[in-house]
Amino acid sequence: MKVGVLTGGGDCPGLNAVIRAVTLALCQADACTEVLGIQRGFWGLVEDRLQPLHAAAVRDLLDEGGTVLGTHNRADPFDWQGRDASAEALATVERHGIEALVVIGGDGSLTIAERFARLGLPIVGVPKTIDNDIADNERSFGFDSAVAVVADALTRLKTTAHSHGRVMVLETMGRNAGWIALEGGLAGGADAILLPEQPFHLDALTERLQRRVAEQGHALVCVAEGATLADGAQHWQQLGGVARLGGIGQALTHELDQRLGKQGTEVRATLLGHLQRGGAPTAFDRVLSTRFGVAAAQALRERAFGHTIALQGDRCVRVPLSAVAGRQRCVPPGHELLDCAAVVCA
Repeated sequence: MKVGVLTGGGDCPGLNAVIRAVTLALCQADACTEVLGIQRGFWGLVEDRLQPLHAAAVRDLLDEGGTVLGTHNRADPFDWQGRDASAEALATVERHGIEALVVIGGDGSLTIAERFARLGLPIVGVPKTIDNDIADNERSFGFDSAVAVVADALTRLKTTAHSHGRVMVLETMGRNAGWIALEGGLAGGADAILLPEQPFHLDALTERLQRRVAEQGHALVCVAEGATLADGAQHWQQLGGVARLGGIGQALTHELDQRLGKQGTEVRATLLGHLQRGGAPTAFDRVLSTRFGVAAAQALRERAFGHTIALQGDRCVRVPLSAVAGRQRCVPPGHELLDCAAVVCA
């Protein structure tokens, strides 16, 4: 068998660990199997950028951040610079004799994978995203590493908040899913956690922070980039001519500073940004990435194409790509972590 492997979408800790696990599992199970790495995600399929992968080349990748194959988050062959280049991608697959493709990516990459699967391309998906928002999957690798960064940042900000008697606002990633802010805020001891799934009132937030400053002299706010105001508004900004969620931390800081500054309390903002996606994966993510990679190799050997690996009940299972494409996993109402946050942030 000749297998192609690509990493699509944004980078995150654990991608290299999956590449390593898939390659080792396939090559050790069948010495005749050939693994080809596709560079920069689906871009590599359109422009025929491939490289061989073998056991010796991937063994040391377990704790390395990023992806040795490179990636791209705007490389959709079905909408390639204003045209459909899917036929060119399929031609690359045929030219190299690739019999199956492993797509390691988030909801966007898996949606593209599902479209190729409907065209007859044998595909196995592996869920990747720090946002933890892939449908039917309880945990994505990269998420634990991002949460660790948020928790560490809040712990560090607490010392400055305490020293200066300030309110410190930390903005996290996550798009329309609040998992990073929720778990990171809990782990970092935030006094207020603002999520896209739970619209908040500025007046109520101001009152809560006033109480917390009165009690302990400072406060921490952890806000997801997609956090929603009570009127349904989210904060968008233009980056490179593209509208993106984000900037809520700075906007919220400006508003809170006007409200709390009259009482002598300064408010400052910190934007973590891509720090949440960089660096080495945590031990949890290294293990999860390895489990996903081995499970993907097993699915390939059993020709269980058209599926993505998922974690359910702490077991790796197979979910149809059609059940994942175009869907997003957000924090559901009544989730236990929301109850925890309601208690400790009250």
